[in-house]
Amino acid sequence: MEFLQGRALLNAIGNLGLTGAYAEALSKLGQSLENVVSQEPDAALGNGGLGRLASCFLDSMATLNYPAWGYGLRYKYGLFKQRITKDGQEEVAEDWLELGNPWEIERNDVSYPVKFYGKIVPGSDGKSHWIGGEDIKAVAYDIPIPGYKTKTTINLRLWSTMVPSEDFDLSAFNAGDHTKAAEALTNAEKICYILYPGDESVEGKVLRLKQQYTLCSASLQDIIARFEKRSGANVNWEEFPEKVAVQMNDTHPTLCIPELIRILIDLKGLSWKEAWNITQRTVAYTNHTVLPEALEKWSFELMQKLLPRHMEIIEMIDEELVHTIVSEYGTADPDLLEKRLKETRILENVDLPATFADLFVKTKESTDVVPDDELENCDEEGGPVDEELESAQEDGVLEEESTDVVPDDELENCDEEGGPVDEELESEQEDDVLEEEKEAEAVQEPPQLVRMANLCVVGSHAVNGVAEIHSEIVTNEVFNEFYKLWPEKFQNKTNGVTPRRWIRFCNPDLSSILTSWLGTEDWVTNTGKLAELRKFADNEDLQSQFRAAKRNNKMKVVSFIKEKTGYSVSPDAMFDIQVKRIHEYKRQLMNILGIVYRYKKMKEMSAVERKAKFVPRVCIFGGKAFATYVQAKRIVKFITDVGATVNHDPEIGDLLKVIFVPDYNVSVAELLIPASELSQHISTAGMEASGTSNMKFAMNGCILIGTLDGANVEIRQEVGEENFFLFGARAHEIAGLRKERSEGK
Repeated sequence: MEFLQGRALLNAIGNLGLTGAYAEALSKLGQSLENVVSQEPDAALGNGGLGRLASCFLDSMATLNYPAWGYGLRYKYGLFKQRITKDGQEEVAEDWLELGNPWEIERNDVSYPVKFYGKIVPGSDGKSHWIGGEDIKAVAYDIPIPGYKTKTTINLRLWSTMVPSEDFDLSAFNAGDHTKAAEALTNAEKICYILYPGDESVEGKVLRLKQQYTLCSASLQDIIARFEKRSGANVNWEEFPEKVAVQMNDTHPTLCIPELIRILIDLKGLSWKEAWNITQRTVAYTNHTVLPEALEKWSFELMQKLLPRHMEIIEMIDEELVHTIVSEYGTADPDLLEKRLKETRILENVDLPATFADLFVKTKESTDVVPDDELENCDEEGGPVDEELESAQEDGVLEEESTDVVPDDELENCDEEGGPVDEELESEQEDDVLEEEKEAEAVQEPPQLVRMANLCVVGSHAVNGVAEIHSEIVTNEVFNEFYKLWPEKFQNKTNGVTPRRWIRFCNPDLSSILTSWLGTEDWVTNTGKLAELRKFADNEDLQSQFRAAKRNNKMKVVSFIKEKTGYSVSPDAMFDIQVKRIHEYKRQLMNILGIVYRYKKMKEMSAVERKAKFVPRVCIFGGKAFATYVQAKRIVKFITDVGATVNHDPEIGDLLKVIFVPDYNVSVAELLIPASELSQHISTAGMEASGTSNMKFAMNGCILIGTLDGANVEIRQEVGEENFFLFGARAHEIAGLRKERSEGK
């Protein structure tokens, strides 16, 4: 769904080995390379680590000469541009495309139809035909991704949505109904307006689902067209999984699974069995989050309306799954079977497929007779109050516990991008009480949902987490029942970052030091070579060169902070940085409260005492809070208010400064990270799947303070425990701590 590309110029000429030649050519024209580079806006196609990881993958795949493409959407207005005012964060639309994008090649010759709504009619040929509804067109825009010191250039293909000219209603326009005339065009174009549109309204949900389906449908049609073209006259579909691998980055592209099946059965004439087998062998899934609320679930009814054929296919996949589980575990223990099905089924709160309808009938009839020792755990009808209680220990933390993190009305409802999934959160307590009373009067049916993460696991041949600790949580907790069923599907692939962008080009001073001490530039493609620096660690020449490079990088940040915030900071102070999406689990709030505490302690001391006790420190924050995530936006405002107080206190001076850098993006990161001395990676243990900025800071010569979470665990093993400030509770302790807190301890 997102690629966080950053600027392309420096990366492109660097990968081509032409930085020096370009700089020289520009200086002859009276321009400096640095100045020209800064004119390029960051591509507004992503937001956080998920999108940046995708972009780093592209750079690495091109450098390794892999024939691989990225597929995404061409968002006109991005997520948003962040402004900081006295009221905190304000969002305005990104303007990155206003002057055109010199890096993209518009491919009007490459476009595919995408359909929504409509109905399914069986044809005389025995196939299902999806007819009627709303039709749009996805047009390709290609962005070249050059590899480092290789001729290989791969492609990032982005889809833009439109309708053909004949869909413009000329008679309505001439009759003065201009809005109606352009309705089809507006509906199509708005699909690619913004990344992660607010989804608290029905319209917002429909738009997100349309985005996801557009991405999947256009990309798969393109992949299949290329496969058919290369196969020539004799297309052998059995070969498809050997020639094509489709990697789904998180659950947003889940619809690839039913869409590939639809194309193979309805358009290419394959049988269900063939299509299902080919799809599973082609598709793989990367899980990027352990927050249960961030594993996407869509309304069954909404999906049925918007994508009727896909819902038929998803129901068939669900039936396959039920069949697999029943034949694997048998029906001897109906309670255990019911629990397993409840956990693994793709359709939540939906009746079992007709073939299995009578599976639990007998057990329901006999619920009057309950052994005494179980009685205390039963509700009025004699059914267990909570099937999940039994499995609390083996299946990890209960969702009830995991909602106690922070004001639980917030975090449990936040998706991976940090946006509340359900906007009713902020509603007053009285409303909640009224709703509870209403519910008591009429017991509401639980909503029927489609669980996208479950569909991903069932439809893929491989499922990976993105750090060792995260992959353990994935197999032991999030997908434990699936892991018991298919242990061979699950694996770990710890995230990484490209050393080209994140050392070589963003930190030229450090890069030249590394190259001169190692006597080679091979470390740029083989970072293992950096270990050879160990033997020079105590060399005073190396140390003084390293310090000079760090100071030079800090001077750039001093100017940048002055320009963006008006605050003056000292380059001799320690730069303490926390830059990432603003989210409660990432705990920027705890960091700023720690700063408030330090400030109050300073104020209690005399000037002499203060100077002796504290190291001068500049605390830098950056990151966007999702537009509808109220609590995160309050944290931004709190940080900026603390900054306004501390930075204007003459008693404190350069001993403490608090800076919130507006509109954090890749280019800002490329400036801040090389200048960092301490960086904060302090998410509640067990919640950050990996994190990648931790790697960028570490490889730019910055010490980390962090919890044992995500890739921090592996970085600490790599750099040595004595070179990592460890902080906070361990992942396995969290559930117990939450329980104690919720009991008021």
